[in-house]
Amino acid sequence: MTRIAPSSPAPADADASEAAFAPAQPPAVARTRSFATARVVVALILREMSTRYGRTPGGYLWSIVEPLAAILFLSVGFSLVIRTPSLGNSFLLFYATGFLPFNLYRELSGNVSRALTYSRPLLRYPAVTWIDAILARFLLNSLTGSLTALLLLSGILLISDSRAVLDIPAVVSAMGLSMLVGLGVGTLNAVLLGLFPIWDVIWSVLNRPLFLASGVLFLFEDMPPVAREILWYNPLMHVAGLMRTGFYPTYGAHYVNVSYVLLLSLGLLALGLLLMGRYHREILNR
Repeated sequence: MTRIAPSSPAPADADASEAAFAPAQPPAVARTRSFATARVVVALILREMSTRYGRTPGGYLWSIVEPLAAILFLSVGFSLVIRTPSLGNSFLLFYATGFLPFNLYRELSGNVSRALTYSRPLLRYPAVTWIDAILARFLLNSLTGSLTALLLLSGILLISDSRAVLDIPAVVSAMGLSMLVGLGVGTLNAVLLGLFPIWDVIWSVLNRPLFLASGVLFLFEDMPPVAREILWYNPLMHVAGLMRTGFYPTYGAHYVNVSYVLLLSLGLLALGLLLMGRYHREILNR
C-alpha cells in the first residue's frame, strides 16, 4: 500500500506576503449629516416657539394684540389733538405704516442680541454653533413680524376708507431693510452684551428716544431743518419713509437713501460677525 504523505503546512510568512500584495482598502470616511445646519436651525426655532409662545396663554395671539394695541392707542390719542394725520385721512394706517417696521426692528435686534444667552446650554454641543442660534432667532422673529404686519395692515385697509394704492415692492423693501437693520444691530449687541454686561443698561437708555426719532409719529418733512440734518442718519427714518411711499402714492419721501441703509446694516453685521467669531468662546465660558 502506498502511503500518502500529509501536506506540509504553509510557511508562516505566506499570510504576510499575501497581505503585502493585497489591494489597499480606502480609509474609513466619517459619515456627515446632510443639511446639518438647517436641521439645527429648525430645531432651535421649534424650541423657541414652544417655550415663548407655547407656555403663554394666547400664544401667538399676543404677537398681534400688542402692536395692534399700540397702533390703536396712538390713533385714538392723536385724533383727539389733531384733526387729520400728516398723510391721508386714516390715523390707523398712518401710524401702522410707521410703527410696524419699527416694531419689527425692535423685536429682531432685541431677540438676536440675546441669542447666545438663550441657547447657552445647547451651544455646549459641537453640532450647535453660535451662527445657528443667531440665524434661528432671526428667521423666527422675521416671519412672526412679517405675518403680524400683513394681518394688521390688511385689516386696517379693509375697515378704513383710506383709498390707498399699494406699491408692493416698496413695502417689501422697507420690511426687508428693517430686518437687515435689526440683524446688524442685534449681532453687534450680542457681542457687546456678552463682553460687557453693563452695555445692556447703556443700550436701553440710548434706545428709548429712538421711537420718537424714527418717523413713527411724524414725517421727516415736518421737522425743522436742524432736526432733519440729524435724523437723516437714523436708518429707521429711511425705512419709515419708504414704507409710507408704498401706501401713499402722492408721498415722495425724496430723502430716502436705500444704499445708505444697506451699507450701514451690512457694516454693522460684518463687524458683529467678526467680533463674534473672535470672542464667542470667551462669551460662552463666562
